[in-house]
This record gives sequence, structure tokens and C-alpha cells, in this order.
Amino acid sequence: MTPFPVARFDRTEPEPKLPEPRGDLSERVLATLAGRPGASLPSDREVERAGPYGDDLHLLLYVLYELHYRGFAGVDEALEWDPALLTVRAAAERVFLHVLREDAPGGEDVTRTVDALLLEPARDDGHSVSHHLQREGTLEQLREYAALRSLYHLKEADPHLWVVPRLRGRAKAAMIAVEFDEFGAGRAENIHAQLFADLMADLALDTTYGGYLDAAPAEALATVNLMSLFGLHRRLRGALVGHFAAVEITSSPGSRRLAKALRRTGAGPAAQRFYDEHVEADAVHEQVVRRDVIGGLLEDEPGLAPDIVLGIEATGLLEERLAAHLLASWRGGRTALRRALPAR
Repeated sequence: MTPFPVARFDRTEPEPKLPEPRGDLSERVLATLAGRPGASLPSDREVERAGPYGDDLHLLLYVLYELHYRGFAGVDEALEWDPALLTVRAAAERVFLHVLREDAPGGEDVTRTVDALLLEPARDDGHSVSHHLQREGTLEQLREYAALRSLYHLKEADPHLWVVPRLRGRAKAAMIAVEFDEFGAGRAENIHAQLFADLMADLALDTTYGGYLDAAPAEALATVNLMSLFGLHRRLRGALVGHFAAVEITSSPGSRRLAKALRRTGAGPAAQRFYDEHVEADAVHEQVVRRDVIGGLLEDEPGLAPDIVLGIEATGLLEERLAAHLLASWRGGRTALRRALPAR
């Protein structure tokens, strides 16, 4: 008998549905994807006037990126490489990348930037989601956090695979070694996306891929869009490695706190298992990423140092924006989602 409930990915699970628009830009893109008569795409100038962190731009980007993952029900798969849609996406990417380069400090000192990731504050400064959830978070707040993170975790590690053909030697071998663990080391039931689906089942959440897209605020969409942006562009391979390093190096202590939060609030064993797995696995991955993925890439292409730093700093920037949104909502007694979850 299995010791905890398991949410199995259904082989017949339908493709995700197109989400609801969040503004004129996303409405026009969604209308085009749906094949609505008379639909017209926004111009570059219209896209470039969008708020760089706003809902409209990030839903537009998320939807266009998703064409490279599982797509959407009723959307022609040929649209993945439609030139007009790619032109809109490129304009949105310019807006997003420009603000990231403006708001991230930048630099070329990879060692110093990576070392900063390892410095845990002596005490919680009040800006950490995992500290909040460990200390005082409610089960409903943990459910909201899982719903938001499902936009990535139900495809965990997929965006990072795009960098593999762009690496060589030691960096490629190390990247594959870490990804092998992310994809269950050959066992489907241990794929990290599956473990997260099991966590969601324990928390009585919908395990459908993309099921909480309409509920996710722009701050959550941006963290997922960052991976796709870096992953889909060969010229940003250094930034993708920097992002990957930031995720792996900071994961273990945060996962330990989240596992404690789940135990404290009475979540089931499958929910706890996901974060327990990341405490152990990512402690090992951190060493491999620092020494071999980053080290190997810099040996091959030392000129990518500024991009590695950008990847690390942009990840931190967007995670801080998401944390500020979550904590402000919860401390104000509000849901952090665009629509509240159904009762458990």
C-alpha cells in the first residue's frame, strides 16, 4: 500500500485552456491564438509601451512561451513558430530584458555574486516567504504558495534543458547530472514535477497543468517567464546558467523551512516529501553547479561572466518582488491570488 496519496499525470489529460486576458495586448494575442475572426496583433510600439512588470505583458509572454511547452487546447500547433507571433514576443522580451538589466546591479564578479547566495541572514528580516510560512504561515497560505509555484513546478527543470546543447565539456556533463536527478533518475514516480503534483494532491489542490494560471499575479508569471526567456535564447545561455545556480544554491535552506511549515500545519506526507527531497538533493547540486557548471562554462567562455551575474541577480530581483506581494497580501488578511482558492 502506498504511504501517501499520489497524483498521477493522466496520459489523456487535455491540453490547458487559454486563460482570460488581462488587458488589450493579451486580449489580442489570445484572440489570435483562438482563431477569432478579425483578430489583430499589437504593434511593436504598443507592446513597448506596456508596464514591464504588469499583468498584461507577462500574461502575453507566458502564453506565447507556453506554445513551446504543452500548448493550449484548440490552438494550432503550427503557431509555435508563427512569424507574426514571434515578432510580438520579441517586442515583449525587449521590454522585460531592458527592465531587468536596469534594475539588477550587474557586474562581472561571478565568484562574489555566487558567494552572496550562500550568506543566510543571521535572523529573518521580515522579507522571507519561507521564514514567514515556517514561523506563522497558515495551511491556506501554504496552499496559495503551492498553487502559484505550480506554474513552474509542474514542468520543473524543463526550461533548463534548453541550455544543454549550448554547453560543452565539463559544464554540459555537470548540467546533465543535475537534470538527471530533477527528472527522477530514471524513475517516473520520482520526477520532481510528479512529486509536486503529489504535494498538491495532499493539499487538495487541482493538479492540472497550468490550472492556476488565471489565479497567478504578474509577480508569479514573471518568475516563470524569466526561465523561458533565458532558456529559449542561445545568446542568454550564461544568464540561464546564472538563474539555475541561484535556484539550486538557495533551494536547500528554503526547502527545509517549507518542509517544517508543512509539518507544523498538518499537511500530508506527500506534501512534505517534495521539500524533504529538495533539502538533500539541492545541497549536493549546489556544489556541482558552482564547481562544474559555472566553473566549466567560464573556462570555455569567460566573456559570459556578466550574463551569469545577470541571471543570478534577475532571479533574486523577481523573487523579491513576488515575496513582497505575498507577504503584503497575507499580512493584510487578503488572498495573494487573483481569485481565492475553493475551500479545502
